[in-house]
Amino acid sequence: MAELLAVAQRQQRKQPAPKPPMPPPVVEGDAKFAFDKRPKPPELPPKMKAKKQRPPPTGRKPLPAHLPVEEHALRPEACGHCGGTSLDAADEVVEEKLHVVKEHQRRRVVKRTTCRCRDCGERTTPRSLPAPYERSKVTCDWLAWLVASKFSMLTPLDRLRRDLKERGVPLAMGSLVSFIERAADLLAPIDGLHWQQLLKSSWMATDGTGLKVLVPKLPAAHDGYIELYRNRDCAVFQYEPDKGGERVTAKLKPFRGTLTADAEHRFNDVFASGSVIEAGCNAHGRRKLRDAEATQPTLARRRRRFRCRHVVEEARAQGPASGGPRSSHTGEPFIRPVAEQLERWCHVVAPTLLPSEPLMAAVRYYQRHSQALFRFIDDAQVHIDNSATEREFQNVAKLRLNVLFAGSTEGAHRACVLLGIIATCRAIGAPAQAYLTWAFERLGTHRDLFKLPLEGMTPAAYKKTLG
Repeated sequence: MAELLAVAQRQQRKQPAPKPPMPPPVVEGDAKFAFDKRPKPPELPPKMKAKKQRPPPTGRKPLPAHLPVEEHALRPEACGHCGGTSLDAADEVVEEKLHVVKEHQRRRVVKRTTCRCRDCGERTTPRSLPAPYERSKVTCDWLAWLVASKFSMLTPLDRLRRDLKERGVPLAMGSLVSFIERAADLLAPIDGLHWQQLLKSSWMATDGTGLKVLVPKLPAAHDGYIELYRNRDCAVFQYEPDKGGERVTAKLKPFRGTLTADAEHRFNDVFASGSVIEAGCNAHGRRKLRDAEATQPTLARRRRRFRCRHVVEEARAQGPASGGPRSSHTGEPFIRPVAEQLERWCHVVAPTLLPSEPLMAAVRYYQRHSQALFRFIDDAQVHIDNSATEREFQNVAKLRLNVLFAGSTEGAHRACVLLGIIATCRAIGAPAQAYLTWAFERLGTHRDLFKLPLEGMTPAAYKKTLG
């Protein structure tokens, strides 16, 4: 009996599952009725309905109207069908294309005629055109092009030398280096004037990065340091052989104002004197919270979004006008509640974290430097972070990637002079190459004719001449 039951069970398992009954066939006349009676998806509330986005504009944008025009008028000489030459204008097809003309390397020949006076018999020779220095091989325009190509367009000298050689202008590398040295020496007084203006100002920001420098009798390149000091009006790069705090303290001894800098030990003596007020960089706190999301994703992400409200409230405090500085205490009613809430959160969450956790590093950063980080609330001229200074070092990093090192300590100092002049032009919105040409004409062989003080030859003075 048990064997029969086992056989019956095996047969039941082998039988296929019964197929579901087929629906009744739909009559051709009832097809429309079945389509109309199909179940429809539920309608979303008005607030949840997706808004139709307008497609982005298509088509070509017109070319800038300020570009010089190169016109070509073409007219057929004969009919393309029968070959007849009696043609009347019926229509005109106009095409506009973006065109480029490579720079022309030219020789400038100045012929000065010497004349003898009939009255006194003395000879007179007219003065030559402005040049950057006596017996210079290049003009002011050419020297400005070289400096802008290297320190604004970040093109190394060997590539410029190769490009000049392809155009039939062979120049030795020593000549190009000499031109850069001459340009830096001409602009060094203006860079020094910018430094004096920074020391007399009430706020400036600073940051630094490394630079390898070749020093004689050293087996390898020396790891030097470039510092940038800037405000809204000018920028100054300075080279130092090391990152010591004694040099910074001595350099900033005449300064009386607020300094935005990273929380580094080398600035401790600067702020300990009491004459310099410390302002911190909130971008570092945001990065620490971002790094902490790997171990504490919920807390760190929530605080990072909350931290970004600082930027939103700062923009709200500035108002819809231009991105200029806030008027005094304009941002206090908007930003101070956000800062106080962040301070309370750090005080509550600190006992719950281990000292080794990345989120604890962010909390400790805000607890130790909260007064400096929120300095921008009370002082309208202080920025919320030091990102503008750090962005200037992007150009230094690209130049450092191309040139690898400075040829000497003097070369590093001269590079800082030219980098500072270019950064100042960028900060105030002045065209760098045009300014360099204008400055070399007034700093070179014709300086006694212009008789301008240093204050009248800065990028800011040049920008005023543009109107």
